[in-house]
Amino acid sequence: MSSARVPRPARVWLIAAAATVCALSAASLAPLAPQAAAAEAPPYSETHRPQFHFTPEKNWMNDPNGLVYYKGEYHLFYQYNPNGDSWGDMSWGHAVSTDLVHWKELPLALSYDDKEMVFSGSAVVDRDNTTGFGTQKNPPMVAIYTRHDKSTGLQSQSLAYSTDRGRTWTRYPGNPVIDIGSRDFRDPKVQWYAPTRSWLMTVSLSAEHKVRFYSSKNLKDWTQLSEFGPAGATGGVWECPDLFPLAVDGHENNIKWVLVVNINPSGIAGGSAAQYFIGDFDGTKFTADDNGTYTPPAGTVTQDFEGTDFGSWTATGTAFGAGPAAGTLDGQQTVSGFDGKGLANSFHSGDGTTGTLTSPSFTVDSPYLNFKVGGGRHPHESGTVLADFEGGTYGDWTTTGDAFGSAPATGTLPDQQEVSGYLGSGLVNTYRTGDSTTGTLTSPEFTLDKRHVNFLIGGGNHPADSPHPTTVELLVDGQVVRSATGKDTEALDWSSWDVHDLAGKKARIRIVDDNTGGWGHINVDQITLSDTRAQPGSRETAVNLIVDGQVVRSATGSDGETLDWASFDLRPYLGKKARIQLVDDNTGGWGHILADRFTAADAPALSVVQRADWADYGKDYYAAVSWENAPGGKRYMIGWMSNWDYAGAVPTSPWRGAQSTPREMALRTVDGRIRMASEPVTSVTSLRQVPPATATASLVTNTSQPLIGPAADGKALDIEATFSLMDAERFGLKVRTGTTGEETVIGYDTAAQQLYVDRTHSGAVDFHRTFPGVQTAPLKAENGTIKLRILVDWSSVEVFGGNGEAVITDQIFPDPPDQGVQVFAENGSVRLDNATVWHLDSAHAGGLP
Repeated sequence: MSSARVPRPARVWLIAAAATVCALSAASLAPLAPQAAAAEAPPYSETHRPQFHFTPEKNWMNDPNGLVYYKGEYHLFYQYNPNGDSWGDMSWGHAVSTDLVHWKELPLALSYDDKEMVFSGSAVVDRDNTTGFGTQKNPPMVAIYTRHDKSTGLQSQSLAYSTDRGRTWTRYPGNPVIDIGSRDFRDPKVQWYAPTRSWLMTVSLSAEHKVRFYSSKNLKDWTQLSEFGPAGATGGVWECPDLFPLAVDGHENNIKWVLVVNINPSGIAGGSAAQYFIGDFDGTKFTADDNGTYTPPAGTVTQDFEGTDFGSWTATGTAFGAGPAAGTLDGQQTVSGFDGKGLANSFHSGDGTTGTLTSPSFTVDSPYLNFKVGGGRHPHESGTVLADFEGGTYGDWTTTGDAFGSAPATGTLPDQQEVSGYLGSGLVNTYRTGDSTTGTLTSPEFTLDKRHVNFLIGGGNHPADSPHPTTVELLVDGQVVRSATGKDTEALDWSSWDVHDLAGKKARIRIVDDNTGGWGHINVDQITLSDTRAQPGSRETAVNLIVDGQVVRSATGSDGETLDWASFDLRPYLGKKARIQLVDDNTGGWGHILADRFTAADAPALSVVQRADWADYGKDYYAAVSWENAPGGKRYMIGWMSNWDYAGAVPTSPWRGAQSTPREMALRTVDGRIRMASEPVTSVTSLRQVPPATATASLVTNTSQPLIGPAADGKALDIEATFSLMDAERFGLKVRTGTTGEETVIGYDTAAQQLYVDRTHSGAVDFHRTFPGVQTAPLKAENGTIKLRILVDWSSVEVFGGNGEAVITDQIFPDPPDQGVQVFAENGSVRLDNATVWHLDSAHAGGLP
């Protein structure tokens, strides 16, 4: 459900995140300034406005709620803020459709008031009038929602009813109908359970990673039946559960039950996601199928931390101690999941210490490096490192004056307050013989080929326009075009310059100390080119793989003391020299890292999250729930097309939030296992313009080229394509391509047997560090072929692989002119058997059909 987060201490953030109730804190969802162009555009034609996904005309929307079919209408209620485009004042918005594609937005259904906010829930048609809210002739529609008490923060389950097809609503005066005195009890999904002629409620105990089941004869008086969980992925709160039966492979005599549990954070692609379990429900209890125990791939152990010291690995700082830890350290919660007796544990003296632990250089000679990791969730900030000042010299940087000495400093200098926040063991520090020295340090020329220049900075606050600056400057054509200074503190923190307007230009970095007074020095480290902006205060706790001086792979913990398997794909670096580095640069909550059992292997180890089952493997499919009473016994599901990591920062206005394409759900046997599959509802095809553009069979070798030509280009497309595997390592399609290098890559990795979507260069990606990246889903070829169905809208892609068993949903925000469609193959050939591209009409044009 979607509630506000109540501020809590950082150490217990994971439990506090329960108050996200399928939501995020209002404070962290500060809206962007509206785009002037979007504000002037007619409704539903604004930049990035989805054309066949439901969005409200304006304001904030998140979870779908109250999904029910009644008298020819599919009802979509949803978490809605009637007063702005950021999270808050949660109420139920309302829209209806006759075909799940064309939607009509109706007036607000259930509004917040001075006592409560209306969080997520469900709706049913009380055909037998068990509540007495209607009549046998005119049965009521009943909403069962989570009431968030604004004075106490408690969550309870309440009722409202309508006797006019959901147009107006009355709250039940006996609310709440279930109250257990909890702040983390939410998102009831209610259905009629025919075998017992009673109502069945599936509701979340979010912080406990449990789902509870209740039964009622009248929707008012409820009896607890059982609980399920913890199970599967538990790195975030459990929210928005759903329980329903499906036939396996279409056989009505083989019915299994599916329990969907949405989780945030720690989903399969990071942040929010929709997990599911397959099992049996006996009217009282849900029992998940046993998938057996997990054994990771065999390999050669290169470091297991079983010795009395770190051996050839080198430690800096104090976080990792003098040698491996024998489990839990003083003041630490119980550590589990490591192998043997020892592990690397940077909780020495608590979270207040920092440091690194680095392996000797080795030659990459295996496809994968598997290891166990735990501790804090503080990811590495990626990018091209221009300078990390780790080599003991300034390299090809040039100095003037005497402030910088002959080499980088290794920390705090004599008589200086303690310097902190730098990475590794070296940094620029001009406190040589105190503040009396001056000088400059200038980089060689480089090309600005990323959107941001990020760096760590501390020291004196003397801006570039002051008489005697202490600054970091960006020089283009000899002119200072960006500058930054410290804050009169020895602690370094991230600073960032947006340089997208300077793309392609040659530049230099110049560090200036021209001040001999108080705080007349500057500290600088880790100057990086990146497509994402560094977040002030970010401090990683990570396991990094370093090749050619760059971090090329990184993994972090999940704010827990239990270690779990992780894996680095080493195939691109075979034959190269590499190092493993454990980094603890965090002194806040969960400011430590755990690692163990580094193993060279031929196949990747899978984490608990990777071994779990997911309704969608993309970044943007959450709070997924299904419709009740759909005609023909169909099971249709829809999810909120966003992620709590960045939902409040997406560059849309005057609305913020979209729903996915509704999907028809099925259970299919895939590679001997029953898995849930989905495909877009068939009514999406009603939007197809005819005739389509088609591509004939062809061989694609080591190239990226137009799929068909301009006839296939567009912003709203439905694409079907089939490929036959040959020897290409990766192949697929690119959509929303343009002359500026923007593209969203939809591909297949033959060795990893994975479908993937790469949105790193999909357009606007810099509004949050977790937005760019690559999402993957397991997918095996069927008879040597890979089938793709791709729905492209103005700000999203939904990719259905195979027979719908691998689905990836991602938002994208490309420039409107970038509309190309290309086919590609890397490192070999693939056969494109066929491809068909339909342009899609806007579902807004005609309103309800």
